[in-house]
Amino acid sequence: MAEDTRQDKRASFSAITEHSTNGMARTSTVASGKSGASKKLVIKNFKDRPKLAENYTEDTWLKLRDAVGAIQNSTSIKYNLEELYQAVENLCSYKVSPTLYKQLRQVCEDHVQAQIHQFREESLDNLSFLKRINRCWQDHCRQTIMIRSIFLFLDRTYVLQNSLLPSIWDTGLELFRTHIVSDSAVQKRTVEGILEQIELERNGETVDRSLLRSLLGMLSDLQVYKDSFEERFLTETNRLYAAEGQRLMQERDVPEYLHHVSRRLEEENDRIVSYLDQSTQKPLISCVEKQLLGEHMTAILQKGLSTLLDENRVTELSLLYQLFSKVKGGLSTLLQFWRDYIKSFGGEIVCTPEKDKDMVQELLDFKDKMDNVAQTCFARNESFINAMKEAFETFINKRPNKPAELIAKYVDSKLRAGNKEATEEELERILDKIMIIFRFIHGKDVFEAFYKKDLAKRLLVGKSASVDAEKSMLSKLKHECGAAFTSKLEGMFKDMELSKDIMIQFKQYMQNQSEPSNIELTVNILTMGYWPSYTPMEVHLPPEMVKLQEVFKLFYLGKHSGRKLQWQPTLGHAVLKAEFKEGKKELQVSLFQTLVLLMFNEGEEFSMEEIRTATGIEEGELRRTLQSLACGKARVLNKNPRGKDVEDGDRFNFNNDFKHKLFRIKINQIQMKETVEEQVSTTERVFQDRQYQIDAAVVRIMKMRKTLSHNLLVSELYNQLKFPVKPGDLKKRIESLIDRDYMERDKETPNQYHYVA
Repeated sequence: MAEDTRQDKRASFSAITEHSTNGMARTSTVASGKSGASKKLVIKNFKDRPKLAENYTEDTWLKLRDAVGAIQNSTSIKYNLEELYQAVENLCSYKVSPTLYKQLRQVCEDHVQAQIHQFREESLDNLSFLKRINRCWQDHCRQTIMIRSIFLFLDRTYVLQNSLLPSIWDTGLELFRTHIVSDSAVQKRTVEGILEQIELERNGETVDRSLLRSLLGMLSDLQVYKDSFEERFLTETNRLYAAEGQRLMQERDVPEYLHHVSRRLEEENDRIVSYLDQSTQKPLISCVEKQLLGEHMTAILQKGLSTLLDENRVTELSLLYQLFSKVKGGLSTLLQFWRDYIKSFGGEIVCTPEKDKDMVQELLDFKDKMDNVAQTCFARNESFINAMKEAFETFINKRPNKPAELIAKYVDSKLRAGNKEATEEELERILDKIMIIFRFIHGKDVFEAFYKKDLAKRLLVGKSASVDAEKSMLSKLKHECGAAFTSKLEGMFKDMELSKDIMIQFKQYMQNQSEPSNIELTVNILTMGYWPSYTPMEVHLPPEMVKLQEVFKLFYLGKHSGRKLQWQPTLGHAVLKAEFKEGKKELQVSLFQTLVLLMFNEGEEFSMEEIRTATGIEEGELRRTLQSLACGKARVLNKNPRGKDVEDGDRFNFNNDFKHKLFRIKINQIQMKETVEEQVSTTERVFQDRQYQIDAAVVRIMKMRKTLSHNLLVSELYNQLKFPVKPGDLKKRIESLIDRDYMERDKETPNQYHYVA
């Protein structure tokens, strides 16, 4: 320090030397001066460095060695710990650190080497051996910490400055590893003992987890965990679960097996948390998943997926998805089996003619069930939802046309009046579900044909449950298939609304007639192109009806000149007033039923032949009509002889004793029930329309391209046509157009076509 030379402010110092017990001198400085005057403190360095007392190093080391020995033998230390710490600090200050470090290491090494003998005993069982080595390790750690606290100054100065030297703690670990754990016999018994305890726990027995945690922590701290324990442990785990997987797949059913796998995975995860090293988690869990799941994926799905889906086992299906999502290739395998199950189950519904009656309802229920599984169990996985759609589309088109026809009939049953089972909201929900199934169908024109026919009946016989529901269905079809698909259906509704307006005008017209009729006539004017084509049938109407028809014809053609009216008796219906012994009743009947019943105003009894001659009704239609009047629930005619079917020689008379609790009785109108002939003719009409569409498409393509090869033409047709078609059918249509000179084959290349202008 610089010395202050100003005389008046010079301070005087006296050095007082105190001797401490360890032989070092501690110097304290006292300042004195005139009271009240501020003085400057000046500290000067020693001119000579204080010297250590003779034998100080040896004496101090003996004290330190005694202290270390006391710690190692768990006896009391004679000296104050602070005093020992100070002694180490003093030795380090006087460059004795290298010697001190070597001496300390040697003492520790001698002690650790002496410990190995206690592990040579053969009589110890595995658990006792583990407890002994754990106790030895715990003591060693505690002793090392205590020794380090005394030699802390050495650890933080000399050892820290020498990067090649291990710290006191690391030295302790190294000595324990070298002399105890690296001993082949000790290591073998330790690892085998730990594996034995883990196996006991896996078999359901209780083990000392804290002991295992401590021992595995020891191996980890000594950096031998991976080589000495983990490899053996994973090999044993692999062997155990490989055998367990094989055995349980034979013994247990799939739900039970899945719960077992889930429980095993939880147990192993718990082991990692409780005592295994974190680095073991990934290989251990992979091993369990591979042996219990990966090796048996196909077997699990073959054995149990169908049962789980059939029984709608949502919990197990969720578990199956969770487990398979952990295994490589698990979800793709599950996806394939799921797709195959839907195709198989759905194909059975669609391709079994005996199930036709309930096909659509079963399809809707099946779709709901699969939707629920995809949403709830398969975590709304996009791949599974797409696979389900693809599978539905595949199986629903396995049987051409029939599903489309049955869906149309199902919609009819829901939209027809008398369907009391659904509120408007429920009906809307049902229609939405039907549209989902409808989307999968390729031959939508078949649906359109049957839907149009059924809609016509609902509108004409006044059997539609709700105009709102009808229009809602129409808008759904329009949204799905475009305006062209629904234009004719919309035209039918327009016709019905126009007919109402015409009838209001007709009633006013009738009131102005000089001879009012006692029959009230309602007519629906149908545009030929919009409605299904009906076979015209000539029947013999009573003169009153014929006269009224002529009046209406005159009225209508007077307003709309140039139009042609064609009457359709098959669609007509009437309300008849009848008198029985019980009293007056009103009968709601079809036009054919009306013609038959009106005959009994003229006579008591008629044969079937007489009725046919008088009414002009076609024989099959007449049989159905007579059956509804004489063999149904409301028997207004008696048939002789009695029986369910109408035969040629049967005779009929009016049933005067007819009784019914209602005043107005509806006798089942036979035309509401579709005949087999109607069904066949509708299907044939669809095929005929398809042929026209194919012809038009071929001509359109050839007109634009002029020349085209057969393959390109077929490919273009597949793109344009909206219904399924076989290559053979296309070939026939092309041949037909060549015959009719719309196109011709190339003379040199028969596979090439030219458009003929």
